[in-house]
Amino acid sequence: MKIAMKTPLVEMDGDEMTRILWKEIKEILIEPYVDLKTEYYDLGLVNRDKTDDEVTKESALATKKYGVAVKCATITPNLQRMKEYKLKKLWKSPNGTIRRILDGTVFRAPILCEGIRSYVPGWKQPIVLARHAYGDVYSAVDEEIGAGEKVYLVREDAAGKVIKKTLVHDFASSGGVAQGMHNSDDSIASFAHSCFRYALDCKLPVIFATKDTISKQYDGRFKQIFAEVYKQYEKAFEENGMWYLYTLIDDAVARVVRSEGGLLWACKNYDGDVMSDMVATAYGSLGMMSSVLVSPDGKYEYEAAHGTVTRHYYKHLKGEETSTNSVATIFAWTGALAKRGEIDGIPALCSFARRLENACVKTIEEGKMTGDLIPLFSREGIVPEKLSSTGFLRAVAAWLERG
Repeated sequence: MKIAMKTPLVEMDGDEMTRILWKEIKEILIEPYVDLKTEYYDLGLVNRDKTDDEVTKESALATKKYGVAVKCATITPNLQRMKEYKLKKLWKSPNGTIRRILDGTVFRAPILCEGIRSYVPGWKQPIVLARHAYGDVYSAVDEEIGAGEKVYLVREDAAGKVIKKTLVHDFASSGGVAQGMHNSDDSIASFAHSCFRYALDCKLPVIFATKDTISKQYDGRFKQIFAEVYKQYEKAFEENGMWYLYTLIDDAVARVVRSEGGLLWACKNYDGDVMSDMVATAYGSLGMMSSVLVSPDGKYEYEAAHGTVTRHYYKHLKGEETSTNSVATIFAWTGALAKRGEIDGIPALCSFARRLENACVKTIEEGKMTGDLIPLFSREGIVPEKLSSTGFLRAVAAWLERG
């Protein structure tokens, strides 16, 4: 008998190869065991363009309503994609839109398997990357500027009276580009609280890093608010033998690379975007990184930390066999199902999600995996077998039946 669900998940479909795998994951690994209930939103680029990106906003609002969402990887278009898909305009990142509406923190952690070697030999434990998922360059306004023009940062009070007008740059001799970005004290404080709470749950020390020596007011505000919020957690950290360190982002990189892992690294939005890919790759593969957006009011959106795997998609369109790592996308589904089961009081759903995760890990540890993991795998007495995209899913299903 299939496991029944009470409340639907918000399902956000995506693009390219991950969209193909999305459908197969449901058909092969979930629907045979779960009477799946979802509220479906097609966030594929074609439909986002068709709906003037309203579908993205609708999916985020649905997440606020239902509390748990699972999202497929999506394309953030550039000029090349705009021409390829004949888009009306360069739509913003759907992840950025969703994060602005939910105002959450993204927590990313490596999915560890015995036999998969880290590129950083000293990393013995997971590094959890906490990314502030609001504002900064992802909500920025930018424009091309003509020669002879000037750009100002203008502040007005509530009545519209100019408080201060600061020259950003005088483009006297040459045109260029300018950008304005922002963040809010409330969002930064929510980010800090989320990081310290998550760290206490996982018993992990915390490093937070910005570049306040250069961005003295912008990044300095982050540093100040984190220090103020930490006072509320300092005693609990000390009682658990944990610590909190603020440092510059370049120093943090050096510290993390030299560490054994086992820490939570909190980053601003852009830093977190870049460093999460670095950490995932260093642990083995972008396909082996879980990701969850947690909002201040307890809403959850699970996704893979990687992109749409464009190169494999074009091979798929030609009818060629692909070997695409689907582990992170599977873990997006299991994370969402487990959280839905936890919130709705369905232990069987939580148990199934964990069994499916274990089946993924055990399949790889037994030597059955996609091509990206073959060069990283080394276990005595086991010769790794390269499986196709669908072949890996069927191998996981077989292990799930055995387990």
